Amino acid sequence: MNAMSSLFIRNGRIKTMQGPEFIGSILIEGTKIKAMGENLEAPQGVEVIEAEGKLVLPGFIDAHCHVGLGEEIYQHEGDDLNEMTDPVTPELRAIDGINPEDEAFRDARLGGVTAVFSTPGSGNVIGGTGVVLKTAGKVVDKMILRDPAGLKVAFGENPKMVYGGEQKKMPMTRMATAALLRQALVDAETYLEKLEQGIDDPEKVPERDLGMENLLKVIKREIPMRAHAHRADDIMTAIRIAKEFNLDLVIEHCTEGHKIAEEIAEYGCPAVVGPLLVNRAKVEMKDKSFATPGILAKAGVKVAIMTDHSVVPIEQLPLCAALAAKAGMDEDEALKAITINPAEILGVDDRIGSLEIGKDADIVIWSDHPFILKARPEVVIINGQIVKD
Repeated sequence: MNAMSSLFIRNGRIKTMQGPEFIGSILIEGTKIKAMGENLEAPQGVEVIEAEGKLVLPGFIDAHCHVGLGEEIYQHEGDDLNEMTDPVTPELRAIDGINPEDEAFRDARLGGVTAVFSTPGSGNVIGGTGVVLKTAGKVVDKMILRDPAGLKVAFGENPKMVYGGEQKKMPMTRMATAALLRQALVDAETYLEKLEQGIDDPEKVPERDLGMENLLKVIKREIPMRAHAHRADDIMTAIRIAKEFNLDLVIEHCTEGHKIAEEIAEYGCPAVVGPLLVNRAKVEMKDKSFATPGILAKAGVKVAIMTDHSVVPIEQLPLCAALAAKAGMDEDEALKAITINPAEILGVDDRIGSLEIGKDADIVIWSDHPFILKARPEVVIINGQIVKD
């Protein structure tokens, strides 16, 4: 298929995620949605996909995973999640570790997941920047939607275990984790002051520092601080530091978010909840519940649901959302939590997350509602091209 070829999805039950569903058709031209409507006619010569009796949805988005960075079948060779030699590594970029040939990209497509936020792990207090990318492609640079899309930081057990436990150095406590993060942010503010002074006095320009440059993006609110926090007190520490430095914040995991849903809603930060389809692998996950996304959403928090792949296989993202709905989350809200909500949280809702004219043609035709166990994606389209049929 060439870049300007066309597809026509005919007579499907179309759920746009930004308006009422309808029975109709979608015209795709090149990589974009060209037209939509109830009485749309197929142009002559276009390739037609019959969707009668099928549900047509935007491709799903996993708002937090490690696809391409932590390859399942390679223990050392494909493990590029954590640079556990220094607790503060803001200079790292996920794009430099992602392997497009990771089997997880294929698994994602098989589950109707067409875009992901892939991020460094949570072994470090500051782990580096994550990226939003499509799940089809041969070269990571051509798969990217947004880079960087957030700076990963971590609270709770992981940094303590890696450095205080294994390496016997700071951080050994939650206090030290917070202190290291604060110091890095203060250093970034100082770096910015020197850059501004250097405009008038070139001798005051500091040496270029790649870590400081990434931290500046957070200080200037160009990208959010994406904070790994399971326990309620860790979530509040993340909010406390975000308030101190006036940062955009996304809470990752948010396992005990149901305990402080009102406080999270009051600050106004979104929550990316999960992994949920797992056992209680560590103490800070003891109160894990599929009810958490629904409780947060009802409190007014914008919620996305994640797999944390490879913790939960990425193709099970719709199952995670279905189980959240089973536990009390409104069904449409659960669908939003894997479509338009993650798109908005990731800052790419102008391109993906809903079916609208002008947006990327990332579309999945389902045999049934994806929350039904036997439902399967029959056709997966990414950037206007069929990648699973």
